[in-house]
Amino acid sequence: MIELKESLPYPDPQSAFFSGAPWKTMGTSAGGRDVTGLLLEHSNNAPRVFLLGGVHGNETEGVAFMEGFVREFADETWKSLGVNLFLLPVLNPDGFLGFKRQNDNGVDLNRNMSTKDWTPVASEPKYFPGPSSDSEPETKILLSVLNDYKPEYIISFHSWKPMVNINGPAHAMARTMGEKLNYILTEDIGYPTPGSLGTYAGWERQIPTITLEFERGMDPAVVYGFAREGILSSLETFINSR
Repeated sequence: MIELKESLPYPDPQSAFFSGAPWKTMGTSAGGRDVTGLLLEHSNNAPRVFLLGGVHGNETEGVAFMEGFVREFADETWKSLGVNLFLLPVLNPDGFLGFKRQNDNGVDLNRNMSTKDWTPVASEPKYFPGPSSDSEPETKILLSVLNDYKPEYIISFHSWKPMVNINGPAHAMARTMGEKLNYILTEDIGYPTPGSLGTYAGWERQIPTITLEFERGMDPAVVYGFAREGILSSLETFINSR
């Protein structure tokens, strides 16, 4: 498989990490680094949304979106969205700080989840799924968010070829997002992804899940402005679909 572009290094990686109240340390990475998340509760009956970045550390575009979103909405501004939000900007701090796909154990975190199609065999070394499913501390953190927070809509930010990858019953939100971003919609990214979040949450548990693949190589400084309207519109579509 030929990668058309590479992501650009993050100009200031430390700026994408958030800590201190009200941020919660969810656990530590394979390399011993804190993974932090933030729960923003609008009301008990508001729909629950989970936004996730930094699964692959060398896909800086997704982290750039998450940093921009946090800086705009992590104060009282988020209440205007009408949803409960769980934000996890960097799941893989090892990879992000090292500008590499995997964590410090060399595991591709988006091949490590205990899906029905999980396999210990990697089609390429960069997709190494770990010694067993759910083996990695970062995967355990992700599972704790899914189990404890019980999101009703998930967007996971990645980068490759520009597309809105639909996992499970997320078609309405994907259409809105795709129209705003001028990205294609697809249920098939084009190659197998055993052990992925999209399969685990979207297809196997029917939680509407979108894997947004930004065009790889975008300047991190422009990612948030480019995608903001598309993401907010998809949240509005989600609310209206409930």
